[in-house]
Amino acid sequence: MTNIILCGGSGTRLWPMSRTLMPKQFVKLFDSRSLFQLTVARNRVTCNRHYIVSNAEQYFIAVDQMHELDPKDDSAFLLEPIGRNTAPAIALACMDIDPEETVLVTPSDHLIKNEAAYLKAIRQAASLAGNGYLVTFGIQPTEANTGYGYIEADGDNVISFKEKPDAQTAQAYVDAGNFYWNSGMFCFKAGVFLQELQAHAPDIYSTCRHALAEREQISPRQQRIPYAAMLSIPEDSIDYAVMEKSRHIKVVAADMGWSDLGSFDALSDEIPSSTNVISIDATDNLIRSDKQVAAIGVENLIVIDTPDALLICAKGATQKVKQVVERLKHENPELTKVHTLAHRPWGTYEVLLSHDNYKIKRIVVQPGKRLSLQKHFHRNEHWIVVSGTATVTVGDETRLIRPNESTYIKMGEQHRLANEGKIPVVLIEAQVGEYTGEDDIVRIDEDFKRD
Repeated sequence: MTNIILCGGSGTRLWPMSRTLMPKQFVKLFDSRSLFQLTVARNRVTCNRHYIVSNAEQYFIAVDQMHELDPKDDSAFLLEPIGRNTAPAIALACMDIDPEETVLVTPSDHLIKNEAAYLKAIRQAASLAGNGYLVTFGIQPTEANTGYGYIEADGDNVISFKEKPDAQTAQAYVDAGNFYWNSGMFCFKAGVFLQELQAHAPDIYSTCRHALAEREQISPRQQRIPYAAMLSIPEDSIDYAVMEKSRHIKVVAADMGWSDLGSFDALSDEIPSSTNVISIDATDNLIRSDKQVAAIGVENLIVIDTPDALLICAKGATQKVKQVVERLKHENPELTKVHTLAHRPWGTYEVLLSHDNYKIKRIVVQPGKRLSLQKHFHRNEHWIVVSGTATVTVGDETRLIRPNESTYIKMGEQHRLANEGKIPVVLIEAQVGEYTGEDDIVRIDEDFKRD
């Protein structure tokens, strides 16, 4: 069985902990492991292969975290330049898999605490999938939650799929006893799913076939769909495109300690406050910060402190975080995209200081990696190496820069930074100019095939 892992989500409902370029599935919240890593480890018990569908910007994070689990991992990756929802993502993966192969489709950002119940449900689903059914997993509800879709069932037969309900309707579903939360996990033969997709969503099927034919083979384990081909695919979920229309649907109900961690309310049930929090007459709070925190006389609060943003929210109102993100997309979009410490394919950079016309960064380039050949229209840069030996190209000149040596790059000048040594290169970058945003980069040539 192949585990198709969908990990292209942005996770902005957990802002500022989660950002577009470091979404919740990759944030290490559980004993120094991420939800993505927990998903991989959990599904290795029943699946002999992983096929990961990822946003192109997040690929290198997934690779690094897979390597932490198993340095010899050779999982396949399909990269999407833009997301088109779950139906196209699953279709593209299935088109690249043997039609007779049973696939287990899982999001990368869900928590499952009862793995014995989970494995039992997978075995049931695999048996049904072997008989030609598209199987979905229904979660036994523990409350009348309005944040989930519901599945109405009669035994293992699906009667209907329900949208996220209001509170009264959700309570009626729970009272009825035959409604389950829709987990977003599926099991079926790859070829059976594609047959149903072709029957019920032929436009998605045909455009996915075309897009896969246009794919770029970047490495033996990495292929990418071109932007134009991806954009041509209609955007739709697997539920709307197939599951609500097919007559070959079964549901496996399970009580597996499942949560999609879709809000800080849900997350507060699963993780503790930081160890550096002193509470005096303060109860039922989730406080996460790297700083020393003292909480006095407060209750039912969510406090998420990061170097560049602070969220203070009452429990029960955390769904409104997405409204904050929507405002920030217009007022300060950088805060929705990246942390002050950003992970890139070549290493990391950390913003140490940022003002209107200058910015200071700490940059780490891993051995054998190099940044793109690039230029900037609005800033000059000064690089000071503090560790390792950097190979620096500025214009037509390439030279080595050693610790306590520096170089200067004028606005508009082509330049590149590389590490040809055996240890990480660490340098301090001072940017000076009228604009220092991350989008003032013109990439002329690069190793990572980013648009």
